[in-house]
Parts: sequence; C-alpha cells; structure tokens
Amino acid sequence: MSANEHSTGHEEDHTGPVKTPKQLLLTVFFSFVIPIFGIIALVYYVTSANKPAAGAANVEKAVAQRIQKIGTVEIRDANRPLKSGAEVYAAQCAACHAAGAAGAPKFGDVAAWAPRIKTGFEALWNSALKGKNAMGAQGGGDFSDVEIGRAVAHLAGSAGAKFPEPAAPVAAASAPAPSK
Repeated sequence: MSANEHSTGHEEDHTGPVKTPKQLLLTVFFSFVIPIFGIIALVYYVTSANKPAAGAANVEKAVAQRIQKIGTVEIRDANRPLKSGAEVYAAQCAACHAAGAAGAPKFGDVAAWAPRIKTGFEALWNSALKGKNAMGAQGGGDFSDVEIGRAVAHLAGSAGAKFPEPAAPVAAASAPAPSK
C-alpha cells in the first residue's frame, strides 16, 4: 500500500449543503430576509389590536361608552302632565300585547285576560311594575308608576274590566311659614 492512495482533493472533503458560491449568496440573503419579514409580520399583528372596530364611526364615543360608569342619573321634569293609559300602552305595551308576543295576553282578548282580572288591579299593576314571566319590569322606565297603572287599567278595560285609572299624586302641601 502506498501513501498515494489517500486523496488530497479539496472537493471530496467538502460535505455541506452549500456547494457553490451562488448557493452561499442565496443562503446568506435568505437568512436575513426571512427574519425581517417575520419581524414585520409580528409588528403588524401586535399593532392591529389598536385599530378601531369595523364600522366604528366615532372612536372616542365608542371608547367612552365602553368605560362609562354603571349607574347614571337622569333628571326629569316632575311637573310634566301625566300620559293617559292609551298613550302609555301605544308607546310601551303594544309591542308585545298587540301581537301576543312571548305569551303576552292580546289587547281585548277576554279569555286571556279573565283570570288576570280576577287577581285585581293591584296585582296586575305590581306585575307590570316588577315584571312577570317574559315581561320585563316597567317601573322606573320611561313612564312613572302612575302612568304604568293607567296603562294596566286601559289593557284590562279592553277585556271588560272596570278598573279606574290611578289619579295623579297630589302635590305636597307647602309647609306654613314658622310664626314668631
């Protein structure tokens, strides 16, 4: 065996995946370009959460509504004239009672209203104010309790009840001036 059997060629010793200078340049180029695109994609993903929701016309108003306090105070005119039962019915009650939605007794349906009328006006009024079954509470809404009572009398009257409409509350008498 001679010493010449071992090859001394440079090409045979190279065993890596990059075999030409062109492959080396492409490998170096893509090893920098791909991470840059990855960074750009991450930045886009992180900053996309700060964009307003689709369809939000007034971003400041939308943010203010999301962070508003839970309770609010609404000042109403206490001296406004009370609405009649028919007006309150048309504005608030007719949405369900005209069509009988969610099991609500229809306006003028004597058979559906008869057992309810037997419970009396106070029980019906209380149910309207506090809510019952699928009907939500009406007290504290757009109308006063007396106006809701008038609507109850109007609804029950459509089925034959003879409930009188509740009267407007009497204004508190002014206190007499202290005498000396």
